[in-house]
Amino acid sequence: MLILEFLVKRIAQGILIVFITSLIIFTLLRVVPGDPVRLIVGGMAPADVVEKVATKMGLRDPIIVQYGRYMRGLVQGDLGQSYLRPRSGMIATGGQYIDPTKSDMAPVIDLILERLPFTLQLGGMALVFALLLSFPIGIAGGLHQHRWQNALAFGVQSLFVSIPNFWLAIVLILFLSVKLKLLPALGYQGFSYVILPAFVLAVEIAPFIIRTLTTSLGEVMQAPFIDEARVRGLSRRRIVYSHALRNAAVPLVNLLGIQLSTLIGGVLVIEYIFDYPGLGNLTVVSVVGRDFPVIQGIAITTSAVFVFINIIVDLVAYLIDPRVEI
Repeated sequence: MLILEFLVKRIAQGILIVFITSLIIFTLLRVVPGDPVRLIVGGMAPADVVEKVATKMGLRDPIIVQYGRYMRGLVQGDLGQSYLRPRSGMIATGGQYIDPTKSDMAPVIDLILERLPFTLQLGGMALVFALLLSFPIGIAGGLHQHRWQNALAFGVQSLFVSIPNFWLAIVLILFLSVKLKLLPALGYQGFSYVILPAFVLAVEIAPFIIRTLTTSLGEVMQAPFIDEARVRGLSRRRIVYSHALRNAAVPLVNLLGIQLSTLIGGVLVIEYIFDYPGLGNLTVVSVVGRDFPVIQGIAITTSAVFVFINIIVDLVAYLIDPRVEI
């Protein structure tokens, strides 16, 4: 019953968050300088042509009217149609004008569903790499406070957090892809194209996992119930895996929820550098082209993913330790 109440409450909060996000993004896109119609019809098009197309697209209506029209479509599962991308997949430009008010423009939902699996694959692999890097170092540092393992954990996290992700991406491309030809770097033609960008993202989030795991596990190992377990004759292995790690997992789970959310932000830069066909790359291209419907659709999708991740994280934390309030 408690979990059901929690789900109802969090889903309601999530809908409100998505609504506020959509309103903010929708408004900001229309008040910042720049006219997407000018990009669509071309810089040399007469002003009356620009106004005619903009009026036909509804971009000269009051913002509240535009938003109401957008929300009516949104509640029906319609995120609108791209201003620049026809169904053929080619990007329309001023020299190749395609009327965005006609039905030959690509639906935003199709563009997102096409790119989302690539971004999820990249984020999932980055999390796997981050855990593989962080767990051995973090656990060793937490179990050996004031020893070289703890100093190593601190050194690794300090090194990783100091490396700019774009710099690391460029270095790995030049060294592993161009010079040694060990891994492909640009585009996507198979799973091997995920490895380099996923590793760059893993290095970005690994130091926070190492720090949390080292600190949390070190505190748990000093707790009274650990001394009681030793008195009872439990082996060190059982104490660590059955008691210490379980109690240290709650702050780690909460951190993973935050890091999974920040992964989407990091994906924007990394996907663009590696020309990876995910939501991040689509976002950059859409922002440059001021493709309002695509930007709005991606913002709503990512905010919904944030809400879903936070709900799952809170449930997992509660299952690990029922004392956690949800």
